[in-house]
Amino acid sequence: MTHSISYRRLLNKMGYYNYQNGLIYRHLNQEGGWDNHLSRCRNFIIKALDFCKPEKVTVLGSGWLLELPLAEMIEKTEKVCLVDIVHPPEVISQTGCLKNVELIEQDVTGGLIEEVWQKTGKYSFFNKLQSLENIVIPEYKPECDPGMVISLNILTQLEPLLIDFLRKRSKITEEEFNRFRAEIQKKHIDFLKKYKSVLITDINEIFIDSSGNATNKSTVVTDIPEGKYKEEWDWHFDLVRSDYYKKRSLLKVAALLL
Repeated sequence: MTHSISYRRLLNKMGYYNYQNGLIYRHLNQEGGWDNHLSRCRNFIIKALDFCKPEKVTVLGSGWLLELPLAEMIEKTEKVCLVDIVHPPEVISQTGCLKNVELIEQDVTGGLIEEVWQKTGKYSFFNKLQSLENIVIPEYKPECDPGMVISLNILTQLEPLLIDFLRKRSKITEEEFNRFRAEIQKKHIDFLKKYKSVLITDINEIFIDSSGNATNKSTVVTDIPEGKYKEEWDWHFDLVRSDYYKKRSLLKVAALLL
């Protein structure tokens, strides 16, 4: 399943291609600083597969396959579906010869990207949206049984680009944006709870400035299930280089088997 040309233009205007490319550049700039996080993700997924023994696995947010033990998954299951809003050309090339791997380009928010575009695309700096109440937040619905579902570092990445887009075209308060963010995350978790699922997500971000002062921000703003099994670790997101504001970022990550 691939997108139409018009939908790809929409994604480009909303920043999805730049975001995807920026992620791989950031990984490369860290010079191995993400290795522990990536290894912990892969190991947790392998343990979940060994425990659940699914015939089919659907990965939401497969991205560049950095955190995904794809070779092991192919050996342990009959079919692997990789779902993301767009797949990098390198991933398409890498998986093209794998018979039991299917690439699906799909909005894992269930269509919220197009909903936001349709409801707000006409607004501008001079004519701003006043409320989010008319924007419907759907739940993702796969076209067929997904088998075991893996939500891979995507829970807190479902809404940032949408909110950035909305900020430019609205007068929405931060309180309303927070409710919007929480509802998007809740819908994603509600979907995962319907299946045998793995949820891997950052839950807190700690910013450390040049003076060593730390600021903690919750990145998950809805309730997360307890899970049958859970692991936690630190992801040194900016271990090698700080960002433009001279801050380093450390993410607290939780991995759960639901």
